[in-house]
Amino acid sequence: MSEERPGLLDGAIWPGENTRLFGHAEAEAFLAQSYRSGKGHHAVLIEGPEGIGKATLAFRFANHVLSHPDPETAPETIGDPDLASSVSRQIASGASHNLLHLARPVDEKTGKVKSAITVDEVRRAGKFFSQTSGTGNWRIVIIDPADDMNRNAANAILKILEEPPKRALFLVLSHAPGRLLPTIRSRCLPLKLAPLADDELVAALAHLGISGEGGAVLSAAKGSVGEALKLLNYGGGEIIAAYDEMLAAEGPTARKAMHRLADALSGRESDTIFDFFVSHVGDDIMNRARAAAGEGQIAAAERLARLYSEITERLTISDGYNLDRKQTIISILADIKQPGL
Repeated sequence: MSEERPGLLDGAIWPGENTRLFGHAEAEAFLAQSYRSGKGHHAVLIEGPEGIGKATLAFRFANHVLSHPDPETAPETIGDPDLASSVSRQIASGASHNLLHLARPVDEKTGKVKSAITVDEVRRAGKFFSQTSGTGNWRIVIIDPADDMNRNAANAILKILEEPPKRALFLVLSHAPGRLLPTIRSRCLPLKLAPLADDELVAALAHLGISGEGGAVLSAAKGSVGEALKLLNYGGGEIIAAYDEMLAAEGPTARKAMHRLADALSGRESDTIFDFFVSHVGDDIMNRARAAAGEGQIAAAERLARLYSEITERLTISDGYNLDRKQTIISILADIKQPGL
């Protein structure tokens, strides 16, 4: 993780500084045309898997709006940000008075990124609007991602969305919109982004200075630059191999494999690869559930779906009470290895 930009993956470019967007041409054109029409929605819910460019799109659109504050004279397309311009420089440095980026804050005591966007962060939006209310400029809030808001924060942002200030624009990012309050979703215009095609992912990685990756990485990345970086820079490929080895093993060999995997995932500075592992396990279980249902094995599909819910709840409790991560991982792996799963 970057020390200057908490939460930024090693090898990635912070979205506010990124000058290129790969894929999502239709979504970008829709935003440009909607803004130029003067009838754009005050809140756009940008949906899609993690790491595919939602934040980069949001910052590009914010740059476009702030660079062309009069919709009628704005260009018909969104161009690459010009980092020589004052608007782009201010956005890239986080110094724009007209743009507020809400994300999980850093805990001052531990130095780590908190597990949620708190209500105190959302209160910054209220202060932001009050301080800029007399400028007449566009004021843009990017919530990145809204899935990370806790209940109090979600209720606080909902109040602002219900009565938005004039010339205010909310760009609400979501990896899993089903986790958002229905009342938040109902006040936003949904804009769905798809995972990148292989050629788009190759081009995006080349933009980051990564080239020559084979089909195995592209397949495992599932159209996500973020997933590709976790595979390449955080040992994600080794974690998948260790998980598959554990699934195939039996008896003492399986238990040893569980402990090796748990050790790798519970070390210091392992949050990124742990999150990668959790996502991979969830995908694996749900893929197995869908396959079982497709083969008419309804009971097995239900057991797997129930296991998925139980693991999700256990991880939430473990995180909330700061329980020992290694023991939580071993417990989850033991459940996955139960006979009949």
